[in-house]
Amino acid sequence: MRIIMKFGGTSVADADRIRHVVSIIKAERARHQVVPVVSALDGVTEMLLDVADAAAKGDELAVETLLTQIRDKHLACAYALGAHDQVRPLIERLETLVHGVLALEELTPRSTDAIVAFGERLSCAMVAHTLGGVAMDGREAGIVTDDHFTEADPLMDLSMFQVREALTPLLDGNKPMVVTGFVAANQHGVTSTLGRGGSDYTATILGAALKADEIWIYSDVDGLMSADPRIVSAACLLSHLTFAEAVEMGKFGAKSMHPRALEPAAAHRVPVRMRSTFKPDHPGTLISESSGPAGPGGAGSVVRSVPMLKNLVMLTIGGASMVGRPGSAAEIFGALATQRVNVHMICQSVSEAGISLVINQNQADKARAALDGALRSRHLERTVELVGGVCVVAAVGAGMKGTPGVAAKIFSAIANAKVNVIAIAQGSSELSISIVVRAEDGPKAVAAIHDAFALSA
Repeated sequence: MRIIMKFGGTSVADADRIRHVVSIIKAERARHQVVPVVSALDGVTEMLLDVADAAAKGDELAVETLLTQIRDKHLACAYALGAHDQVRPLIERLETLVHGVLALEELTPRSTDAIVAFGERLSCAMVAHTLGGVAMDGREAGIVTDDHFTEADPLMDLSMFQVREALTPLLDGNKPMVVTGFVAANQHGVTSTLGRGGSDYTATILGAALKADEIWIYSDVDGLMSADPRIVSAACLLSHLTFAEAVEMGKFGAKSMHPRALEPAAAHRVPVRMRSTFKPDHPGTLISESSGPAGPGGAGSVVRSVPMLKNLVMLTIGGASMVGRPGSAAEIFGALATQRVNVHMICQSVSEAGISLVINQNQADKARAALDGALRSRHLERTVELVGGVCVVAAVGAGMKGTPGVAAKIFSAIANAKVNVIAIAQGSSELSISIVVRAEDGPKAVAAIHDAFALSA
């Protein structure tokens, strides 16, 4: 079998965990062709973003403090693994780059990617040294993207061809290798990154290109759950999910893969297995075209999971000028798109008198300013109302499609829990029903829906 093994930040948090990861890789290499993919050490990506931001602001004290923390964290790990000769040059290059940003007090998306990419490059160097293999970043592995730095899109056909050319000889020669997640390059060889879920995305691109039998995504949990176990203590492990169900769960903030990262695997029918680094023999959750056998954690339930997305606000744009006026929605979404505001959920009444959008709380001010500016420039009489402190609760399951009474059961459960519903949305796929409720009511709503569909283990 040919397996892609991706390890997240908690899996490679320190020297002991790296040794453990390497032991898992070696065990699988004895039986399969393996391509490991690694994320940055736990917390390092945030530290790199912080040091880049401090450099752009000219805050020399913060820059030196953060660089010292990054250096000490990696060198402590590297010395314990005997990988300091591989790590020191990378840290020196990182420091030179950050000091360049500090001198200019200017941070571009391109330089942000160059800095943040060092997280994966450093962890990859240590894992590869411990394994006795070759460290390759995403550029060397063949992943090519557009010029949209910080969240670049792969040029998929070219990337898949180059990945096969770069990695197949190493696999056929049984040569150990480790590839950075998240990191790629544009067509001119300039470092780019794949954005949120980027390491998972790297793994699925490699899996699709190399026609892997499975892609294993390792983290600190056993697999995907029917609900957040911190909210529902009796939540059960989902043994199987379809790609469509996993995409929906990822959209709604479940501890799943980013929907974009699942696309290459789904398109090329490569199963993805979510596994725990700390329980390597546990089968985890298999994501494939089939929902699997009936029973606990498998198929058979109309609703499979009840995820919740937190830290949100709802923007409502209203006004009589919207009624019967073509292009209103395009103007609204165009204004938000120019500011890179991500919209999680959309509701519009048949009267066309208002559109409600759910967005991240930390983008609220930017979104409101963009909309106010766009509406004023077009002399349109509309109001922009913001409601903070909300969350989205969703019921997700492929069995919902064509099944009557699902919505009635959900809203009866919500009503019995005395939770007020602010807004409702359902996509044409019928794979999910989403409701907006007050943040403090979110856990009650999740528990009520979970109980109504008897999802407990």
